[in-house]
Amino acid sequence: MKFVLSAEQRMFRESLRGLLADAGTAKIVRAWAAGDTGPGRALWSSVAEAGVFAVAVPEESGGAGLLPVELVVAMEELGRAAAPGPYVETLAAAELLGDSPWASRIAEGEAIVSLAVPYALDADVADLVLTADGTERQAGEAVASLDPARRLFRVGGASGRTDLGVLLCAAQQVGLGQALLDVSVEYARTRQQFGRPIGEYQAVKHHLANAMVELEFARPLLYGAALSYGTPDFARDVSAAKVAASEASYGLAKTALQVHGAIGYTDEYDPSLWIRKARALYSAWGSVAEHRARVMSAL
Repeated sequence: MKFVLSAEQRMFRESLRGLLADAGTAKIVRAWAAGDTGPGRALWSSVAEAGVFAVAVPEESGGAGLLPVELVVAMEELGRAAAPGPYVETLAAAELLGDSPWASRIAEGEAIVSLAVPYALDADVADLVLTADGTERQAGEAVASLDPARRLFRVGGASGRTDLGVLLCAAQQVGLGQALLDVSVEYARTRQQFGRPIGEYQAVKHHLANAMVELEFARPLLYGAALSYGTPDFARDVSAAKVAASEASYGLAKTALQVHGAIGYTDEYDPSLWIRKARALYSAWGSVAEHRARVMSAL
């Protein structure tokens, strides 16, 4: 089956990409990790004005209806920008909340919601914390994260996850992977060693080419899963997409470190923010082993 984004979906993607580029998300990520959520909340409002939350909310609650392809487009761009905050969780929560007043607030960008799967992301700034069955909970103590901009909190009685959340996390990972590929290719073109750009060396070319192939295999699975939303195949398809997106984004994080060398580890270098997030998301919303087992059981 051949699938391409419609003109409206491409316009939505480009509009959101421009908004995030202008925002300069690296400094917002650093502020969020340091506990200053003001810039992140301002970005949240801008994303809401762009219509991102509306495409997760039913029409009767002021949204555009749940549009899975548009949600994937949005989360891919938010991942590409490494935008901090519980975007996946809030968008997935809109499905659980249905036509409740909370859904209207989500559509307007007035509510930040965290889902405990099993830890609640950014529960300290969330207006509402839910478990995967839609039960309201209170967050407990903080838990250390591999990504300082992903603040995790324990929630009693939390278990399970939503497949929409898994899909959106996979989209976020594909966006992260694309950003890491782009910055690594650009660095390989400009960084010179022994009088030549390092991108001219076969070893570097092969690493980047292999990483690109993994990413390009993940993207069709991602959009295929979005198209199967609401069908009996959705659970299988979303797990396949998550496996591919996790492997591709984590592989690109390792490739980015290999291409950049020691500078890739430094806090001052922006790509390090993307690398940390890619590692943290590798096991978020279910491990690769769990999702691979679910695909196998559906065959």
